[in-house]
Amino acid sequence: MKYLQGKAGWAILLALALLFPLVAGNNYQLYVMSLAFIFAIATAGMNLITGYTGQLNLGHAGFMAIGAYTVGILTVTYEWPFWGAFAMSGVVAGIIGFFVGIVSLRLKEHFFAIFTLCVGFIIYLIIEKWDSVTGGTVGIIGIPGPAPIGPIEFNSAVSQYYLVVFFLVVSLWLMHRIVNSLLGRTFVAIRNSDDLAQALGINLMRNKTLSFVLSTIYAGVAGGLYAGYVRFLGPDLAGTHYTFDMITFLLVGGIGTLLGPVAGSLLVAWVTQYLQFLADYRMLVFGPLLVLLVIFFPHGIVGFYYKKRMEREMKKAAAAAQANRAQAVNKEAGNNA
Repeated sequence: MKYLQGKAGWAILLALALLFPLVAGNNYQLYVMSLAFIFAIATAGMNLITGYTGQLNLGHAGFMAIGAYTVGILTVTYEWPFWGAFAMSGVVAGIIGFFVGIVSLRLKEHFFAIFTLCVGFIIYLIIEKWDSVTGGTVGIIGIPGPAPIGPIEFNSAVSQYYLVVFFLVVSLWLMHRIVNSLLGRTFVAIRNSDDLAQALGINLMRNKTLSFVLSTIYAGVAGGLYAGYVRFLGPDLAGTHYTFDMITFLLVGGIGTLLGPVAGSLLVAWVTQYLQFLADYRMLVFGPLLVLLVIFFPHGIVGFYYKKRMEREMKKAAAAAQANRAQAVNKEAGNNA
């Protein structure tokens, strides 16, 4: 399994993603995979604030909707070019996330979760009721797709898929840089213990707010991609069920792991698709599967793999240490003789 580790493992996963259009049976499979990747980007943002910083944000889908509606309103109402509106999707989500964060992060544990749940519901109500701006329950239709970049056009399902893959790769690379930096270790220290982190001189409010803002930027960018890909928006995107879907992706893939959001998004998306023939009864199958997964893989699929790899490394280290001690004892015995 060594080939799945490090840069070689990431290269293999990237190659599989790039080769997928060659084996996809139709454009619908590309559509499902693209949406799974878009939600993986948003889930990666949730993983930063929840998995690495330890703050459960139940309003995450609301910030994804903010990014999506930023693109929709700017392109349809104000006739902005797509890429200019897309650049603003993360900015607007991050700015609103900053103001929500400096208020909500004064609360701890379930109080913070409840507050963000209320924030998500408020965002949903604003989108639904502000007809003159958001279109209300009718939503926004006719959103233009990504404009060409030089000779590269995004008119086909394959080209749009590769565009989503590009942003997923960039998002994961940036997340890797964050979580493996001193800043990422600071987030983990806050997750492990607020009091201990504060005793070490860590500014809790500043770092929690930064983590929250970064997570909302990820959600906003995912929302902007969603708007340009689906071309239609409704207030349902801000619904709490999307937030709980992303929590499911984290639980399935592995919370607090870099690859967990992608693995969870893909697995849940495709299992759900293969259960479509059950119609309204598919949750009777998917629900028990999820429960079994949580029971036997409490750290998620990726977390389970990391745990087993760590156990193997610890066993090897213990065996090597024992062999060194035995060699030292034999050598000392030989010298005494």
